[in-house]
Amino acid sequence: MCGIIGILSENKNVTPVLVEGLRRLEYRGYDSTGIATLTENGLERRRAEGKLANLESKLKSAPLSGHIGIGHTRWATHGGPTEDNAHPHATNRVAVVHNGIIENYASLKEELEKKQCRFETDTDTEVIAHLVDDLLKQGLPPQEAANAAFNRLEGAYAIVLIFAGEDNLMVGCRQGTPLAIGYGENEMFMASDSYALAPLTKRISFLEDGDRVTVTRGGARIYVNDNDDVDRPIRITAQSGASAGKGEYKHFMLKEIYEQPAVIGETLNSYIHPSTGEITIPDNIVEALAKAPRITLIACGTAYYACMVAKYWFEQIARIPCEIDVASEFRYREAPMPEGGVCIFVSQSGETLDTLEALRYCKREGQTIMSIVNTIESTIERESDLVLHTLAGPEIGVASTKAFTTQITTLACMVYATARHKTAISADLMREMADALRHIPKIAADILLHDEAILHIAKDIADARDVLYLGRGSLYPIALEGALKLKEISYIHAEGYAAGEMKHGPIALIDETVPVVVIAPGSDPLFEKNASNIQETVARGGKVFLITDDKGQKSLKDLATWSIVTSEEVNPFIAPILFSIPVQLLAYHVAVTKGTDVDQPRNLAKSVTVE
Repeated sequence: MCGIIGILSENKNVTPVLVEGLRRLEYRGYDSTGIATLTENGLERRRAEGKLANLESKLKSAPLSGHIGIGHTRWATHGGPTEDNAHPHATNRVAVVHNGIIENYASLKEELEKKQCRFETDTDTEVIAHLVDDLLKQGLPPQEAANAAFNRLEGAYAIVLIFAGEDNLMVGCRQGTPLAIGYGENEMFMASDSYALAPLTKRISFLEDGDRVTVTRGGARIYVNDNDDVDRPIRITAQSGASAGKGEYKHFMLKEIYEQPAVIGETLNSYIHPSTGEITIPDNIVEALAKAPRITLIACGTAYYACMVAKYWFEQIARIPCEIDVASEFRYREAPMPEGGVCIFVSQSGETLDTLEALRYCKREGQTIMSIVNTIESTIERESDLVLHTLAGPEIGVASTKAFTTQITTLACMVYATARHKTAISADLMREMADALRHIPKIAADILLHDEAILHIAKDIADARDVLYLGRGSLYPIALEGALKLKEISYIHAEGYAAGEMKHGPIALIDETVPVVVIAPGSDPLFEKNASNIQETVARGGKVFLITDDKGQKSLKDLATWSIVTSEEVNPFIAPILFSIPVQLLAYHVAVTKGTDVDQPRNLAKSVTVE
């Protein structure tokens, strides 16, 4: 979740470059920032609570320079989001930035306090600085002191250290949390991901778990716990060095919502055969899916809801048994896995720790590992047997929008190609599905024309304390996703339910103060059942926001308090992709109306790389 950047240059002041690196790491989510450099006076730091602009303001009044430095965007775990708790943490001899959690910090802290070490923060990270400092005081050289300290740490972490008096040395390590090495001309870099390094270099190495690294201007030596050198290939990264901007939009989230017709189109085009026009995916992926006795889909958060949609599709259309699981629960269940099974892991960042650990469990169980990721060169991609990329581009807003719809689009193409391979459905239905997929960008663009209408509805809903979302079939996950989006960025309590479950409890909550968002296109085979749920809601004084198509509007126009109607009938196969857009816009406009931080909501991070 936190972001790390480290730079070792020959003669360039690294401070402005560190700040720009932190700017590219903002998307990960953070609540404080800081940098440390080695100056002629020793190690010096500047840190600030809150946004990066606060750190930049400090640097204007108290400039910092140096040819070597480290920076950090912190997402608080141990200790509040204060300046004192912000990284880097330092002694007179060493400065450290750290992403992750040191699980045994309390026992290490107690041990160090007995040696008269004085702690000034509430963080687990400060233990690393004092532990290395103590080993330096015992006479160990910096690299040996760092390695000895790493040997004592338990947990998941990425760490970068710089040392007083050492203007040509950075030391780092990775255990469970990503860290990349960048190779320049007489300068070297470290960062949490290749996106942060993209403007600085295209030559990247990715550390693996257990790796340590010693970096000088001449290069990097990578080794494992026993000090044996290992080779980690230098890749030419495909990441763009261009910095993502908001353009004419007020927030990244709105910009990314509006990018969906284009990025869904680009994702679809990547699966359209250039000569036949047929939607296809690589043969090895189709064959593995078609012969699998069971598919297991695993993800976290919004990506989990994409998996829920895919379960409906794989079972109804491709006729393959399918299980889904939340990665954070799956990894501790010790689930028995079928021989020849396929596990699909969905992640925007490709670095989500729970998803990665679930992947490793499935790999040990002999499963074929497929991944769907948006961030190229991620750990999940590198550890998978088969990979498909969503082409959403960098998603900066913490609340996922375009990454989610491109994930569902990619899964739809997988299901379509697998069903065709198995001849699980008729040729006529295959043509209908293919046509529906090709029309998604056009209908998505039409849905965005309802933005202003949704803004007015949002102003009515913004004062609610609770909101219910209802959907059936493959639109039930979209109800869950809509509720999650509203919770994430507006802080209104919201719950998504399978509409058929309304009478099993949620109906007790309905009155005139609880808006009910119902996703019910008339083309849905379960529309009449949805209509019955709406009747029950209205009978109890509930106010309904109906998201539907023209066919559904004709039946229910007199019941809904508010409604959004697509300009044409929506094929049920693609409905989950398209009806994600109105619930995203509703959450966005409610949040803006309430004045919350849309792009970086409180307590949330884009990439969850710790438990």
